[in-house]
Amino acid sequence: MSLLNAVALQKPRQIAARILHDCARTAEFVENRLEVELGAHPLSPVDRGLCHELVHGVVRWQGTLDWLIARKTAGRTQKEMLRILLRLGLYQMFWLDRIPNHAAVNETVELARQLGLGSQAGFVNAVLRGYGREREATESLLTALKSSDPALGYSHPAWLVERWQHRWGTAAVVQLLIWNNTPPPTYARVNHLRTTAEELGTRWVSEQVRFVPRRYDWAGEDLVFELESHPPLATLPSFQAGLFYIQDPSTLLAVRLLDPRPGESLLDLCAAPGGKTTFAAQLMLNQGRIVAQDNNPDRLLRVRENCDRLGVKGVVTETASSQAQLLARTPKFDRVLLDAPCSNTGVMRRRVDLRWRIEPAEIARLQIAQAGLLRHAAAALRPGGTLVYSTCSMEPEENGGVVAAFLAEHPGYQLEQERQLLPFQEGLDGAYVARLRAPGNPV
Repeated sequence: MSLLNAVALQKPRQIAARILHDCARTAEFVENRLEVELGAHPLSPVDRGLCHELVHGVVRWQGTLDWLIARKTAGRTQKEMLRILLRLGLYQMFWLDRIPNHAAVNETVELARQLGLGSQAGFVNAVLRGYGREREATESLLTALKSSDPALGYSHPAWLVERWQHRWGTAAVVQLLIWNNTPPPTYARVNHLRTTAEELGTRWVSEQVRFVPRRYDWAGEDLVFELESHPPLATLPSFQAGLFYIQDPSTLLAVRLLDPRPGESLLDLCAAPGGKTTFAAQLMLNQGRIVAQDNNPDRLLRVRENCDRLGVKGVVTETASSQAQLLARTPKFDRVLLDAPCSNTGVMRRRVDLRWRIEPAEIARLQIAQAGLLRHAAAALRPGGTLVYSTCSMEPEENGGVVAAFLAEHPGYQLEQERQLLPFQEGLDGAYVARLRAPGNPV
């Protein structure tokens, strides 16, 4: 067994330490590992919430936590698990008001002993108790840091914050940094293929789900609800019956601009896990043909599972085709959706460790790949057909830059509509969508 024994695994702090340590070694995304671990080691709702909070909070605030650690350790580097324990203790002391200092210190010291770091327990105790004695002064330092050095004060990479400040200014960027550090709400899209908003609301009340309607100009009434509190979603009969799909409202914009209609044919090039595919089928009233492609067979299984749960018909899942295969394919598609792989800078509050993984060179590399995928998408489109390009990035190179380059290469195409959603303006995840019209008349 790894660092933790079977008994220790039943406690939220131990599970959090395990996830953080294992993800640091394997580069696995913490949200994926958290789902697996919580499934394998059931906790009470309170303990489950604490574990979730500790994992996400420590990763979000890693930069600031390491700054605190460095102040008390003369900048010396600690072994991975020891650093994780210090982060966990400090996060509980300065970010979780409901946990008293002495409890945070004692639990972290005891955890060090349980994990075979008993020789370091005194060191952990000294660092944490030192900050406990300096609590007010430290809180003042943390507040001042947000003004003097926003990247460090809000725990983001300096290069990314500088990039955003150049584009939007400090005030807007601070709003964005706060947004990225705030746990996201859960949104549900009503599956109108199987129910109505009113019927679903009645079911949710009986299932102890608290919800409020949300309206957006691209979503309208009776489609999106914010779930304020709920039991584990997979346990809800309404979820199992496919009456709703968990989906941020920003992701609906691309499908709305695509405007799929009953009886048409549609290609979703990067379809997994299927949120946009199933919403397109909903707008098409389950009448028409949708080909959902992805280059990952395991992720295609998720598309199939979601289609089956939601009662979506007419969707064929395929491993991604080459451009030559799409050029040769007949008949062509009425509409093509390309939700391209991207830097994901618009969804950093959901993908908490993304900020520590992205590098400046990644944006340039993605831009090249996105341009190739857009040319790829055009190969499958009918004359006069509609092509929608979307990302969850806020970086202009990946968005308008890719579209502008495509239009320069394909002068017959027209840009019909373009929209960028920004968290500090719309209060939603960031997203970019462009709708293009192919030359010619539909065959």
